[in-house]
Amino acid sequence: MVDGRARISAATTVAADAERLIALSELLHANPETAWEEHRAARWVAEALLEAGFAVTPSYLGLETAFIATYGSGPFRLGLCAEYDALPGLGHACGHNLISAITVGAARALAPLADAAGLTVEVYGTPAEEGGGGKIELLERGAFAGLDLAMMAHPAPVDVAEAEPFAVSHSHIAYRGKAAHAAAYPEQGINAADAFTIAQVAVGLLRQQLPPTVRVHGVMTNGGEAPNAIPAHTEGRWYVRADSLAQLAETEERVWRCFEAGAIATGATLDITAESKPYAEFRTFQPALDAYVRNAKRLGRVFDTNSPARRMNRASTDMGNVSQVVPAIHPYIGIGSLPALNHQPEFAAACVGGDAEKALLDAATALAWTALDVAAS
Repeated sequence: MVDGRARISAATTVAADAERLIALSELLHANPETAWEEHRAARWVAEALLEAGFAVTPSYLGLETAFIATYGSGPFRLGLCAEYDALPGLGHACGHNLISAITVGAARALAPLADAAGLTVEVYGTPAEEGGGGKIELLERGAFAGLDLAMMAHPAPVDVAEAEPFAVSHSHIAYRGKAAHAAAYPEQGINAADAFTIAQVAVGLLRQQLPPTVRVHGVMTNGGEAPNAIPAHTEGRWYVRADSLAQLAETEERVWRCFEAGAIATGATLDITAESKPYAEFRTFQPALDAYVRNAKRLGRVFDTNSPARRMNRASTDMGNVSQVVPAIHPYIGIGSLPALNHQPEFAAACVGGDAEKALLDAATALAWTALDVAAS
């Protein structure tokens, strides 16, 4: 446990920064940028850290919308992760605007205490969490190595302590057939849309034999151009989720056979391309999570243990890959959005305003206190 004065100092800094943090969250919310396109978002988040004396490196490790910001020189290396990509067509319906502001708030609260607390605070601007695997790309280029603790807090309808995300793969599916006039020469065509139909029926039937720890879902993004032309090309995006990377690999084999069935039945050719490296399951560093729970409760947060709304903690995240390499936690902060849930337009609307602002300030304070506790233990 840490000196009470340090705890008071961190909370006081978050409170003093409230207007700046809320403004950052609102700015990101009003200007959503999707995976790998977060040029303004990365700049705005980095600027909020630069203001507080952090040394900022943009385009970190060759990724244009990544950055690292550092403060202090203590032996305990703390990594705080900022996410800022939005969802196509939905904006910030997963609250990444709040994640960035929470991380900035915690980092700015810790900066004045860093040397006395033995901390080096490292903020990682991590692009493309929504399917692009930005943290995995950073990991493979050497980011996060040697951290003593990595943390972030994610918005959800209710507070949930432990992340239990599915491992997930993201794949682009494409069939290529042969165009023909659908009325005059149908026998000359190879119908790529039919291939997709067969695959989706096969996946639907396969679900009957899949364990409850598996999810398979996707969308067709190109189903053809004209009703009187046999579709020569169709595309889609599909996710396979499982409890672990090992179960994911086994499940993928069965799912890909469903897509192969579409190709065999129609004569179309099939191309399956990974959109990112697979996201891993999460390995929680329990001492840090215990500290976060204590600190959140001190702020009056109440953790949900029963309602279906708590299941946001099963959503896949590339923070799982980080947790496989360094000690990490990924708690969820409730924004009072019910009945709205993540990835709904109504949830995006709830990611600004009074309840969201309280969650922002509470999570920033709880993360800062947790860093101080773990570094002192």
